[in-house]
Amino acid sequence: MEHRIIAKNLADLYREAGNRFSELPAFATRKKELQWSPVSFGELYERGVNLATGLIELGVNARDHVGLFGDNRFEWILADYGVQLCGAADVPRGRDVTDAELVYIINHAEIKIAFLETTVLLGRVLKLKKDLPKLKEIVLLDSDFRAGDQYRSIDEIEHLGKKLRAKGDRRVEERIEGIKPDDLFTLIYTSGTTGKPKGVMLTHENMMSQVRGIPVELSCTDRVLSILPIWHIFERVFEIFTISCGVCTYYSSVRHLGMDLKNVEPTFMGSAPRLWESLYQKIRKNVKQAHPMRQLLFHTAYFLSRQYRNSSYFLTGKKLHLDPPSTLKHVLLAPFHALRWLIVLPVYGFFNVAVLEPVRMSAGGSLKATISGGGALPVEIDRFFNYIGIPVLEGYGMTETAPVIAVRLEDNIVIGTVGPTMQDTEVRITDIETGEVIYPNPALPHEGRGLRGEIRVKGPQVMKGYYRDPEQTEATIQNGWLRTGDLGMITFNNCLKILGRSKSTIVLLSGENLEPEPIEMRLTQSPYIEHCMVVGQDQKHIGALIVPNMEGFRDEGFQKQSLEELANDPEVRTIIHSEIKRIISVDNGYKRFELIHDFRLLEENFSNGEELTSLFKMKRHVITDKYQNLIDEMYHQESNEEV
Repeated sequence: MEHRIIAKNLADLYREAGNRFSELPAFATRKKELQWSPVSFGELYERGVNLATGLIELGVNARDHVGLFGDNRFEWILADYGVQLCGAADVPRGRDVTDAELVYIINHAEIKIAFLETTVLLGRVLKLKKDLPKLKEIVLLDSDFRAGDQYRSIDEIEHLGKKLRAKGDRRVEERIEGIKPDDLFTLIYTSGTTGKPKGVMLTHENMMSQVRGIPVELSCTDRVLSILPIWHIFERVFEIFTISCGVCTYYSSVRHLGMDLKNVEPTFMGSAPRLWESLYQKIRKNVKQAHPMRQLLFHTAYFLSRQYRNSSYFLTGKKLHLDPPSTLKHVLLAPFHALRWLIVLPVYGFFNVAVLEPVRMSAGGSLKATISGGGALPVEIDRFFNYIGIPVLEGYGMTETAPVIAVRLEDNIVIGTVGPTMQDTEVRITDIETGEVIYPNPALPHEGRGLRGEIRVKGPQVMKGYYRDPEQTEATIQNGWLRTGDLGMITFNNCLKILGRSKSTIVLLSGENLEPEPIEMRLTQSPYIEHCMVVGQDQKHIGALIVPNMEGFRDEGFQKQSLEELANDPEVRTIIHSEIKRIISVDNGYKRFELIHDFRLLEENFSNGEELTSLFKMKRHVITDKYQNLIDEMYHQESNEEV
């Protein structure tokens, strides 16, 4: 951690980085292939101070909330510098924010000044202005457009601050010194389709704990590629972390990712499961279309790599253990794995360089590691990339924990887990129904490892609470412990394994969050559907498990004697398929990621005490376990063993 700046708050971090790494490039914007426009740490800090001074002059007070609506670009981080350096907190969201979300967030967060990325977004906000009584100033991030009557440009405010600084204005320095660890640096509104968005209050100490604790070593010689949405806390923590290490971040996009991976040759990047799934499919397609001899070479190289790495994992204690490891079994198998490792090594070494190295070049030849987050990495893709030598690691966290709770790095790769917890972070596994602590529990052998329950977290990264929502805050944070709503266990490798969700929120591979209850409630209003449970955690799209309504179909003349007969009738499936398409549609106000792509009909009804609670609420984990085979059918993927 010798290269890492440890600061009191985010504004202090920006100041120290400007001093220590003054001449080094901080951020680079893509102009065209092989042409990047960098900005140094010193210049970024100076411009940030000027912008902060301009914001203060416009009336931004310490601890005010400033809107920041836009996606990855240099002006976004410049605006963040301005907000932090004047002691305020930003309220970020991407430019795909809906009109309803804009109105709610701006009013609920009491935003007086908002940065908007594009003229399109500007036009939308201007149309909504009558519904935004507290919004006084609009600032356009796109510097290609000059200020207008109803908005200002970021250049105008920066220039205003620069003139004031030249006259001796030093209000920014006073603001920096006044920032307390418990002050907010950001207020992030989580998306959802039920109820209102929740404003997650993250403090300077939350972020500083992440900078101190992220177990990654970077220096000014590294290069980081930014592709995830910058307003998501996962990408944002990496951008702030790279600032603390003096590393240059290159702003890319999905469109240019393949080209930029080769041209920039990043050494590190934050990523999402969807990216690696796409690259996995591309590699598979290229292999299938290659000459038969090249296919044979790839399959041989991949086979040798599997043998080599599986033996390495066994010998170094990185094989996943969900049950207590057997010393006798290890002693008996160790000679086999040692011998296989020695035999395979020379041949693997040749194929690794001759065959797998060109494949690794597709992800950038210099990539030391990438941490995948924002959703679970499918295990077959996890294995594939780690087998061929692209170190795709995995992290676990949530917006409410700023976000990292656990992270798996190269020295503790246990495929199928998210690694050990962060420093200064405590994790409990609790019984889903009673809340009783399962892990750690000295009364149980191995202290409760291998037992499934809800994950609860305590540490310096846990949010301050939900803004203006004390009831939701109290329900989520109890005695300092945050209820994540995720199911998990501590393995016998002392790593955290994520098993699903105990609460109903579904997170898709794309990172979109949705609440299934409104969809389920709407579908069960159909006379043909008795019960419905939406599924799709960590998948591309959602599906549904549906119990047909016997009475509804009998009213239509169906004379089936049991649910089993009804569920296996093709005509019944056709009717329910039509109902789903009719009810859950874009025309009815649903977003595209809320549309149901597949479903399965169940042959048994949900019963009280089994699938339902005494209040007739669904026990999602029970239903998921019972019908896992049907869920797997909907999301079946070929095993990487068949690549």
